[in-house]
Amino acid sequence: MNPVPRLFAASAIAALGAVQAADWTPERHSGHDDRDRSGAVYTMTNAADGNAVLVFTRAADGTLTPAGTYATGGRGLGSGLGNQGGVVLSEDGRWLFAVNAGSDQLTVFPVRPNGLGTPRTVDSAGDRPVSVTSSDELVYVLNAGSDSIAGFRLDRRGQLEPIADSTRPLSTAGTAPAEIQFSPDGRALVLTEKATNLLLVYEVGRDGLPEEAPEIIDSAGQTPFGFDFGKHRNLFVSEAAGGAPGASSVSSYRLTRGGGLALVDAAAPTDLTAACWVVVTPDGRYVYTATAGSSAIAGFRADRRGALTRLDADGVTASTGPGSVPIDLAISEDGHFLYALSARTGTLSAFDIAADGSLVPLATQGGLPPTANGLAAD
Repeated sequence: MNPVPRLFAASAIAALGAVQAADWTPERHSGHDDRDRSGAVYTMTNAADGNAVLVFTRAADGTLTPAGTYATGGRGLGSGLGNQGGVVLSEDGRWLFAVNAGSDQLTVFPVRPNGLGTPRTVDSAGDRPVSVTSSDELVYVLNAGSDSIAGFRLDRRGQLEPIADSTRPLSTAGTAPAEIQFSPDGRALVLTEKATNLLLVYEVGRDGLPEEAPEIIDSAGQTPFGFDFGKHRNLFVSEAAGGAPGASSVSSYRLTRGGGLALVDAAAPTDLTAACWVVVTPDGRYVYTATAGSSAIAGFRADRRGALTRLDADGVTASTGPGSVPIDLAISEDGHFLYALSARTGTLSAFDIAADGSLVPLATQGGLPPTANGLAAD
């Protein structure tokens, strides 16, 4: 029997569905004391009777305070999406995007100083959207139910217009895709397929259209899930290993100029269970993955090439609490704070990112619904 469907069934595990000093960006390097900037953290209810974005203001010390609930105009799925990137901010922080997996829609909100503005919601051009990404005016959504991607253009008023002939199929049917993300230069779209153990890269033309057929790369580890880009075109991918105890890992790749992926570090072990969500500090120095089966966060140091060194001998850089089952991560734009979403316990765990990559626990925010999904921070 295929272990992947069991992994993403309705249960805890199923909720999965050193850079060289000269290359760091000092003013955003984690561990500095110039922490006087506030911000916000965003997640969504993913409720089947009406999806909504939950906003939390972030104080200068990283602690969170509830700051409003904003209906998307669509419906969530009411259960795990097996995804990363369900809620994302645009690069300039002006727009917030959220998927509505239950009504096959995509919502965009303008980000205001005191919250979110009026949303605009459009059809996702597919079935069960689970992940969204943007680069300048281009927005692409990953539709897991139809194993496809589709593109939109965002105008200055916040209106999303479908891009004609932008829909592309994934490698086959039933791929259980988890995430889509633009490369930092906006010239490629990368996505993961959990069921096929594949990574796909679509080159994007000047017209905003992906190439007809993607580059298909075998994953270095089993069950590739979430990912994030670091510096120097480095890509870091989590591998849930089908939920096998202590078997999950993180691999690193270099995105090539030809639109492929060159393997750098294959399946660096976490020694933890179900690593599924990945974030990288803005300076590219540290990589963190949330392990749902171990209720922990594993951290790695990344060098200039993208090679990985585990921060902690036992794999545990921080705990999100017994039985918490973290299902997403986000790092503040200044690189000072990391947040983990645990829908099972309805909590957002906050951590200070120290200069050595260690995570110092801060106050935990509770009261989130058990269906919550997606996490973004500015």
